[in-house]
Formats: sequence, C-alpha cells, structure tokens
Amino acid sequence: MEGVIGRYFLVFGVTLSVSVAFSLLEALTLTPMRCSRFLDVKERTTWLGKTVENTFKKSAALYKKLIPSTLKRPYLTIALATLFFAATVALGVLFIKREMMPAEDQARLIVNIRTDVGTSLSLTDEKTKEVEKYLNTRTEVESIFTSVGGSSAVNNASIMINMKPKTKRKLSAQKFMEVIRKETKSIKGIKLTIQDPSLAFAGNRAGKPIEYSIRGADWDKLVEYSAKIMSEMEKSKKMTDIDTNYLAGMPELQVIPDRVKARDRGVDVSDITDTVNVMMASAAVGKYSDNGRRYDIRIGLPASERASPQSIKSLLIRNNRGELIPISDVVRIDQRKGLQSITREDRQRAISVNANVAPGSSQQECIDIMKKISKDVLPAGYTALPTGSTKTYGESFTGLYFALFLGILVAYMVLASQFNSFSQPVAILMALPFSVSGAFLGLWATGQTLNIYSMIGLILLMGIVKKNSILLVEFTNQMRAKGMSVREALIEACPIRLRPILMTSLATVAAAIPAALAWGPGAESRIPMSIAVICGVIVSTILTLFVVPSFYMILERWFPTKSEKYKNN
Repeated sequence: MEGVIGRYFLVFGVTLSVSVAFSLLEALTLTPMRCSRFLDVKERTTWLGKTVENTFKKSAALYKKLIPSTLKRPYLTIALATLFFAATVALGVLFIKREMMPAEDQARLIVNIRTDVGTSLSLTDEKTKEVEKYLNTRTEVESIFTSVGGSSAVNNASIMINMKPKTKRKLSAQKFMEVIRKETKSIKGIKLTIQDPSLAFAGNRAGKPIEYSIRGADWDKLVEYSAKIMSEMEKSKKMTDIDTNYLAGMPELQVIPDRVKARDRGVDVSDITDTVNVMMASAAVGKYSDNGRRYDIRIGLPASERASPQSIKSLLIRNNRGELIPISDVVRIDQRKGLQSITREDRQRAISVNANVAPGSSQQECIDIMKKISKDVLPAGYTALPTGSTKTYGESFTGLYFALFLGILVAYMVLASQFNSFSQPVAILMALPFSVSGAFLGLWATGQTLNIYSMIGLILLMGIVKKNSILLVEFTNQMRAKGMSVREALIEACPIRLRPILMTSLATVAAAIPAALAWGPGAESRIPMSIAVICGVIVSTILTLFVVPSFYMILERWFPTKSEKYKNN
C-alpha cells in the first residue's frame, strides 16, 4: 500500500506477521511440553469452574438442538443471513460517518490569526494580544506561545496553546475549539481559524480535513468562482474555519513611464527605474571599514519621506542635457490593491480553499458537498481538485478496499491448498461478511466513524473470524472420514467444536475491551478499532455457527467432495 496509509499498514502488517509466526512456533513446541508437565484434567471444584463448565455444556446442548432444524432448511438460513448482511451494509453506507482519522485530544491547539492585507506588524501584534488576553482567562489553558509575522506575512500570527491534562479540565480540545470560535467573534479586524494538530499528518497542507485547489486559466474568473465556492461552503453549515490562500487588498503603487514625454525631455527609461529603486528601496554604493569590520554605504530616502505616493512624485531625475526634471512629468502613478502572490499548481493558476469539519458532520459528507458545489459553480475549463488531507483520504480508502480484496483472495488460495478443495474454502469464508456486519453495527451503535483505525480492525477481523469456520469444517471432514453422511457429520461435529470456538472468541473480545473503554492518551484512535473487533467477533461467531454448516451442506450437494473416504449422502 502506497502513500500515508501505507506507512500505517506497513507497521501493522509486519507486527501481525511476526507475532503470528512466533505464536505458531510457540504452539507447536512449548505448548505441548507445558501440557505434558502441568495439564491436569479433572472435575471442576470451585464455583467459578463449575459455572463455566456448566455454561459450556448447556450451550453445546442448546446448539445441538438448534443445528438440525437449521440444516433442514439451509436455503432459508442463507437467505435470512444474506438479508441481515445487506441491511447492515446499508446501515453502514447511510448512517456511519467516514473520515480519514478521528480527532484526538492531544491537549494542543493552534490558533491562526490574520488581519487585513497590508496591516502593519504592530497592529497585527495588538490584535493578537487581544486574543492572548482572552486565552489567558480560560482555565483550560496551561501556556501559550505566540509568533507574529515570522516567516509568513506581517499580517499573520499564530498562537500555540498547551492545554491542561484531560483529567484537570472539563472541556475536550474539540469542544474548546468551538468555544474559542464563538467568544473571539467580538474581536474586530481579524480572521481567526483553529488547527487541530492531531489531524496534521503527512500530506496535510493546511492541517485541515477539507482541502481543494480551484484551477483555471483566467485569474479574475478564478477569484470569482473560488469566492462563490466559499460562500456555498458557509451556507452548507457542514464546514467551519473556511479559509483560502488568495489574499487581495495589498496596497500597491505602479510607476508607469510615459515614453513619449520621457523622449521629449531627454530622459532615459532606465534612469527612471534606477532612480525609483534607489530612492525608495535604497542601494549599496560602497563600503567602509571600522574597527576591523566592513559596512555597506547605502543611499536612499529616509523612511519618513517614502511613506506616501507624494514621495515618488517629489523625486527629481537628470536628463541627457544635465537638467533636473520632476519625475512626475515623465511617469504616471497608479494606486490600486494587488495580490501578495499568485499561486500555480501543475502549470495552472490555482486558489486553494480549506476548512475544518463542523461538529455533527463528517469528512466524507463535506467531500460530497464540495463535489456538488464545484459541479454547480465551475464551468468547463475550471476544476476543483482535492489536495492534502482530502486527496490522501480518497487514496487511502482505495488502498484499504484493495487490501481487503487481496487478503480474501490470498486466504482462499491458502485454504484451497490446505483442504484440497475449491468449494470448502468458500464455506469457510462465509464468516467474513458477518464480521463486517458486526463491525458496522458496533460503530453505528457507539457513534464511531469508519476511519483508518476501524478499517485496521476490519482487516484484523478477516484473519480472526476464519478460525471459527476452519474448526467447524475441519472437524466435520474428520467425522465424514469415519463414514458419516454430511448431515450426520455436521450435527456431530458442530456442538463438539462449540467450546473452542467460544473460548477463542471470548478471549479475543476480552483482550479488546480495555482499548474500547477509552483510557489514556490517544484513546480516540483505539476505540473504533476495538469496537469493530469486539462487535465483529461477536456477531460473526453467532452467525458462523449456523450459516457455515448450512452453506457447507449446500456446497456438498452442488459440488460433492470427490474422495472415497467421505460419505456424501
């Protein structure tokens, strides 16, 4: 898997593969040795042991009563299971929110402040101090670090907020973001946006989940369309902290030489540009030494005399006859608002828009809205392309779906070689859809989202739930090898294999419960994965007990195993 998602799954795949390999080695070597020395099979004597033993026995007895009626109507069982799977998939598609990754409470936030283009550094600093004053009144804030200007424009500032630990404050980082937005609206002359550092992973340019690049040939049209798109984003109420890299309004003076007048007065155009450049920006004309150090000698107007357009008009320039002529006689001075910069991407002029997801919405929902907005607003020749986090999100889920498909295909190939059958692996893999059903039900019931962590849980389920089917199918084959028919073998084998199936499933669920309880830092990432595993294992285990035997029976009717040791009637 490529890109950002590949970095996550590389570690996941290596960890899982190595741990399973060592587990296999331990199971084949140390476990038999320990059993030979320490295992003592005897009657349970404690109340806990008796309770567990009776529970397993009663479960097996109940299962033995239910399985014959299931096998009597296998097609009905499969049909009901298929309807259940379809309903849960529809539930997942319609009601489960999707995003790249959930926001984590890392006790850190970044507040970005922007004043009007052309604002001085001192005024930007004053406005930033107003925000600082408000933040210092909040009990959630432990410390702040402010940068005004810096490497960006002088009208930009950022405040890094370090919050108190989660146990010492009432509001989460995400709730505090909403409070900051609401209570700083009274500060005039600034545009304030908030960045959640937990979402600023690789590939995320603006640190926001929604990032699009509006591209086209005509710059004026591009400005118009991007403004319309941002207006529609505001109207949707699904996005907040909407911002752009297009910054108009920078005061600009254009000194335009009048070539006809300059020629009539004997003034060279290059002399005009040199004079304006030297007087307004200063220029180094020599050096001098003092105490062993060399310094530039610069000439130019003092700062107080170059603060207005009149400063340029008062300049004098010498013509080819040695006469001093007012520069205003040979130039035209236009004052207008310009741009700080013109951006290009892939050799096209581009304006970027970005936003955070509003509370109650999801990244996928916002992306769908952006697709509709761009389709309605942009004409032919203009495009809105996902960038940063939005682009990574699309690529990641494409890679995840491919990984799921490839995992199932490889599993089928391995099982087909192990069972020496093309049909029996299909019966084993029938457990997989219901693990997805369980995961979707769990995510929906707990209000979690489908993200890369819950997808890790789904891929993990692909390996976990197959073992239940393998236990049933393998032991059924052993019963058939003793001369039993398919039905007799299933009725005999399934209740016997119920105990190891329940033991392994309960052990898996128990191991995932601590992570699902949201303890400690980063719990927001562990919860969806754990919920997916817990609910997927539970639902898949229950349905596997009835669906796999029914499907096994149907397959043996359609594609009977061609082996003399198996009785197929």
